[in-house]
Amino acid sequence: MEWFFYLVFGSLAAVVAAIELSKNNKDRIHTSSAFNAFKNNYVLVYSLMMAGDWLQGPYVYYLYSTYGFGKGDIGQLFIAGFGSSMLFGTIVGSLADKQGRKRACVTYCITYILSCITKHSPQYKVLMLGRILGGIATSLLFSAFESWLVAEHNKRGFEQQWLSVTFSKAIFLGNGLVAILSGLFGNLLVDTFGLGPVAPFDAAACLLAIGMAIILSSWTENYGDPSENKDLLAQFKGAAIAIASDEKIALLGAIQSLFEGSMYTFVFLWTPALSPNDEEIPHGFIFATFMLASMLGSSIASRLLARSSPRVESYMQVVFSISAVSLLLPIVTNFLVEPSKVRGGGISFSGCIQVLGFCAFEACVGIFWPSIMKMRSQYIPEEARSTIMNFFRIPLNIFVCVVLYNVNAFPITVMFGMCSIFLFVASILQRRLMVISEKPKTEYGLKERDTEAEPLSI
Repeated sequence: MEWFFYLVFGSLAAVVAAIELSKNNKDRIHTSSAFNAFKNNYVLVYSLMMAGDWLQGPYVYYLYSTYGFGKGDIGQLFIAGFGSSMLFGTIVGSLADKQGRKRACVTYCITYILSCITKHSPQYKVLMLGRILGGIATSLLFSAFESWLVAEHNKRGFEQQWLSVTFSKAIFLGNGLVAILSGLFGNLLVDTFGLGPVAPFDAAACLLAIGMAIILSSWTENYGDPSENKDLLAQFKGAAIAIASDEKIALLGAIQSLFEGSMYTFVFLWTPALSPNDEEIPHGFIFATFMLASMLGSSIASRLLARSSPRVESYMQVVFSISAVSLLLPIVTNFLVEPSKVRGGGISFSGCIQVLGFCAFEACVGIFWPSIMKMRSQYIPEEARSTIMNFFRIPLNIFVCVVLYNVNAFPITVMFGMCSIFLFVASILQRRLMVISEKPKTEYGLKERDTEAEPLSI
């Protein structure tokens, strides 16, 4: 069935190329040369940061297994990473608003480099320390960089709509092309050059160091609330009040947690779903295909965000609904297609159907990232941006830890069904967010004016 994977990959590549080459003036936002230089600098740094992350992903489990650790021990290491992101990462990430976003981005590089270094040790305690450092770094990656970008964009006086250009390009390259190239480069280091499973982590550390050098030499510092009389507890209290008092922010946080929770669960489930009888499947090629589908989604998103209609709050309802249906396919094929009882061999017919559905889901992921970034830039107050964004990740990390702990307790169809339900709920909440955002400003005007006149007490 190798022809099937080549067909899917080739078709996606052709569609992505066609969309990118067929863009006209309506699909592009005309910007200034100063903004383009700013955008290119950020996209370069973001791509290096994501390359440092993508290089590690495929080899973490494999490296632990080569050190002789079993599934249970490895599971505890993964849980420690997500738990660290939830606990320590929330604290460190929230400090970015007070201590500076540029400083937080540099801290990400240093923390992740140290995490990479720990991979050289076969000692369980050292690897556990590496996972804790990696969890902290992950929180910084998904909060500090975006917070710095939004603040710096506004500080330099660029048009608000231009933010979507940076978001789309960063996701297209950082979460798409860079992911594919990182997978190929990692495979080159480990298999072709025979440097061992720790080589991708060394390469990641080098890329992170290069990115840190660019940050130190070309970025300026910006803050959320730099006042010295606000401690961390006051920051948390102010962020919690902001979420509780503004339904739009609360809805955005719930939507993000539901979608990303389903997305991370999918990462754990797609391999057993496609090879229930230990079928031989090309994991690396399938991963590259998924990333190409994500590039397709980000390319579509760039077109949607360049237009005034439909609004992001509107089309994301459809995206969440499609993603929910796509993750129902493993359940549907389980009932409609008789499962194979033959061990080994190539991918089954139901597996091929699921690959197509998973590609649709990954395309939705590609649309989700720049779109959620756009909505966060609109609704989250600047003075508490990093803190609130890390608050959003708390339920996400709890959910992933619970899934990891119980991954063998439920049939895989139940897990996919749960993810599908979460995505349908996200679609309903997105509908509510659209309704609220379209209400006349007179209903929220007083609240908005008060917020503008008096910064959040954090």
